Amino acid sequence: DLMLVKGKFYLACVCDIDDPKLIDTIEALGVDLGIANIATDSDGRRYTGETVEKVRANLHRRRAGLQARGTKAAKRRLRKLSKKQARFQKHENHCISKALVDAAQRTGRAIGLEDLTHIRRRVTARRGQRARLSNWAFAQLRQFVAYKARRAGIPVLLVDPRHTSQGCSCCGSIDKANRKSQDTFSCTGCGHRDHADINAARNIRSRAEAALRNPALSSARLAA
Repeated sequence: DLMLVKGKFYLACVCDIDDPKLIDTIEALGVDLGIANIATDSDGRRYTGETVEKVRANLHRRRAGLQARGTKAAKRRLRKLSKKQARFQKHENHCISKALVDAAQRTGRAIGLEDLTHIRRRVTARRGQRARLSNWAFAQLRQFVAYKARRAGIPVLLVDPRHTSQGCSCCGSIDKANRKSQDTFSCTGCGHRDHADINAARNIRSRAEAALRNPALSSARLAA
């Protein structure tokens, strides 16, 4: 296809490549997607959202000023800012998804993700996090993980997200009181303490591994 994009011509060539056979494994890398930390895996790695949030907040301030002006020049600038944020976010999601797939491929594991369909309808965010939630490109990140994993032959399973943040990854006890704060998980049953996102990622790992061992008994599904 010959394309004209912003005054420049590009020739797009399409290559059809067969997907490799998915690896046979019963182990998984659990990944918790969040707002403060964009992604946290069950090995303890956290991909912070601080840089993304700084860019988002800066662009939000600039957009507010331009919207207040309302001139034609301001509207042109607003369109450019919108594209700038999307490009930055897309780059970050590519980097995170590549790191997650590389970690799973090195160790011969599948990847477990929460099935976050309609998450914005189901999650109530605090006032300070509402803008971050509405700007959260989790669907794009999951899509990037899925296609990169498929290309590497890594299965990606979507598991039930209920109680992953309130359940203990050691004893399985579920209690709202276990989640002491945004960052801290402390089990009221066995006393296990961990970073809240890492604990959630390990719960996701357990559900993904259960699905790998007994797919007929699990509600988990392979990512499309």
